[in-house]
Amino acid sequence: MEKTDNKTIAKNTMFLYFRMMLTMVISLYTSRVILKTLGIDDYGLYQVVGGVVGFLSFLNGALSTGSSRFLTFELGKGNKEKLNRTFSTTLNIHICMAFIILILAETIGLWFVYNKLVIPPDRLNAAVFVYHISILTALVSITQIPYNASIISHEKMGIYAYTSIVEVSLKLAIVYLLVIGDFDKLKLYASLLCIVQIGMALFYRFYCTNKFKECHFSWKIDHHIFKEIAGFSGWSMFASISIALNNQGTTIITNMFFGPAIVTARALSLQVNMAAMQFVNNFRTAANPQIVKRYASNDIDGSKRLLLNSTLFSYYLMLLLGLPIILLAEPLLNLWLDQVPPYSVIFLQLIIIQSLFSVFDTSFYTALYAKGRLRENAIISPLMGFIQFPVVYLLFKAGCSPVSLSWAGIVTYMILGIVIKPILVSKIVEGYKLSDFYRIICRCTIVTIVASIIPLYVSYNYPGDGFIRFIVICLVSFISIITVVYFIGIDKQMKKGLYIMINEKLRKK
Repeated sequence: MEKTDNKTIAKNTMFLYFRMMLTMVISLYTSRVILKTLGIDDYGLYQVVGGVVGFLSFLNGALSTGSSRFLTFELGKGNKEKLNRTFSTTLNIHICMAFIILILAETIGLWFVYNKLVIPPDRLNAAVFVYHISILTALVSITQIPYNASIISHEKMGIYAYTSIVEVSLKLAIVYLLVIGDFDKLKLYASLLCIVQIGMALFYRFYCTNKFKECHFSWKIDHHIFKEIAGFSGWSMFASISIALNNQGTTIITNMFFGPAIVTARALSLQVNMAAMQFVNNFRTAANPQIVKRYASNDIDGSKRLLLNSTLFSYYLMLLLGLPIILLAEPLLNLWLDQVPPYSVIFLQLIIIQSLFSVFDTSFYTALYAKGRLRENAIISPLMGFIQFPVVYLLFKAGCSPVSLSWAGIVTYMILGIVIKPILVSKIVEGYKLSDFYRIICRCTIVTIVASIIPLYVSYNYPGDGFIRFIVICLVSFISIITVVYFIGIDKQMKKGLYIMINEKLRKK
């Protein structure tokens, strides 16, 4: 059984990686053209206006976590009739949530855009237009969540790979139309993105309705399931508010203190980081359903083993990508963009470090997610976010550099990943000990220190700024990390599993 599950994880991971590579290459190219076409200020305006809508959608974040968990859990239980009731209930909840967010966005949110954001007077009309389009896009995304959760629960990741070809082709078309279009570029960009979002959502709904029996919608709400999801999601709400404050909230206050140009620098660094994090997230997306299903079927040891091993490999994947990005941030941004906004390099370096710590936070959280016990985490962890946001605001108010935002993020995720989550899981979820987590954290720390020595030396001592230096540092980082991971980062059992997998692949050839 475990061997079959591992093959499923590997297969789904490959589908997700194909999708990621395709979308990453296209999105990095399109971002370059869009930044050049819109300009630094308009690009920043799009980010901050969308951030207001994203901030108002914090309730949806809590509900989406609950929807995905309960659909996966019921699929693991094999109760098809309850699975259908769960889907209809979650979709109805999201429709109601979309309506609430629409009201909030067109009242409080619109007032905030007019009165609090730093927007050049001649671009106010365009910013408001983009705001309304962003609301429409958000509403489509909110009602789409139960369908995406069904695809992930059934582990049909291949559909994402296939539809990505269409999606990235449409985004390339957007870039072309943006360049040749004789219209306000910011308005045109927001409108075309909204059309693509609606088209992709309609396709996924058609696919789910035809492939999965539970996705046939009805207006009925199962009150027992609603109470379960509401109870589960209620504890996620504080976390969602915290995430909204630290993502969209910090984008908004950065705009208020420093203007659209610094927002653009932050947004570009986040985009590169997101491209790197997708490697980790795709692996976790493929592994998480198996962790939940094993727990649901009372295979506690199997669920624990998969969570700890997947945490290790998630971290190593992030390190494999993150170390070269940190060392080559400046030439990487210069290669990517025609004009690099101020603070982009340091923003990128620090956000990668933050992401290394966030791997522990998100990975260990899966154990609480599988058990369905989020109360303690929802009280303790978000407090860090509630503290971080006012701290950043006060730092900005005191005249500190915008980089203080990144340092605050690193400290927050360091505490969450290596202190709070290990203690919570070891206290709440059966089968876990505190030593299990710190064994993983210590191993990752040793691998990071040892694997970084040679790349750091080469980076600081290799002369020149050209293409050869870029390739040398990438190769040295890759070889160093792979070597150290093999000899220090994995145990004998993992090595044995790798040998078996490689031999199977070679025999097939």
